[in-house]
Amino acid sequence: MIPELSNPSVFMRDRQRVEEIIKAMQIAGTNTIQVISDFDHTLTPFACNGKRCPSCHKILESSKLISEDCKVQLKNLLDTYYPIEIDSNRTVEEKLPLMVECGSVVHVGLQTRRWTKAHTLLLQQRIRKDMLQVVVKESDVILRENYQLFFTHLQEHNIPLLIFSAGIGDVLEEVIGQAGVFSPNVKVFSNYMDFDEAGILKAFKGELIHTYNKREGALLNTGHFQDIKSRHNILLLGDSLGDLSMADGVHNLENILKIGFLNDKVEERKPSYMQGYDIVLVQDETMDVPNAILLYLTSTK
Repeated sequence: MIPELSNPSVFMRDRQRVEEIIKAMQIAGTNTIQVISDFDHTLTPFACNGKRCPSCHKILESSKLISEDCKVQLKNLLDTYYPIEIDSNRTVEEKLPLMVECGSVVHVGLQTRRWTKAHTLLLQQRIRKDMLQVVVKESDVILRENYQLFFTHLQEHNIPLLIFSAGIGDVLEEVIGQAGVFSPNVKVFSNYMDFDEAGILKAFKGELIHTYNKREGALLNTGHFQDIKSRHNILLLGDSLGDLSMADGVHNLENILKIGFLNDKVEERKPSYMQGYDIVLVQDETMDVPNAILLYLTSTK
């Protein structure tokens, strides 16, 4: 049905079931479809120019805006918590207390974890808002190969793209903006910076968004929910097991196709990815499979 599903990088637990879902979504029509996606290492590749592609946090953390001492502390956080985040032998319930603190960063005395520690360190750097554009431009970040077709196809067919990210929304928006694909159908839900009147970072806005609480249910009380409430067919893209829950809270869900990019520690993580995702793309740095599926979904029945 879709030749790209036979690519050597594609693995499926039940190919027939995958094709049934795709066919049902096509019959329902493009006005019932929405795409929910992670950002780091999902819309961006895992590797670029022979090294790991920087995440939103890493773009900022590696920049000239951050002191060398702060960079060392941030690297130590990554080395401590990233192995926990990708450990397929631990449940989400076991990981969560290790990934975030039990409250807000302003609550003195609570044990802080990776995200809140990182944000606390960044707040100490007095980051200037007007430098974010330069920081992104000077970084090594790129989007996945053939990303233009992905974004353009969604825009042309008025299909909403909801990007849920545990990264930094200001940096994320700058990346897709500089790539020329930040169109009105794209909505970003992430951790946003709050700047003072002088344009200096003073805090992060709202509730901390991390790997295990990204979900559409969080939109129930927002105006944007009205724009997507009739879209009951979902194409979900992620690169972690935590991303599997991003569509939780969708009302009257009819069909969901979950595509997972397995970028790292393939043999160790593959069984759990095959169990959670309908399609697993192993070390595939392109958007070829999502593009092929979208092309089929929007083709004339």
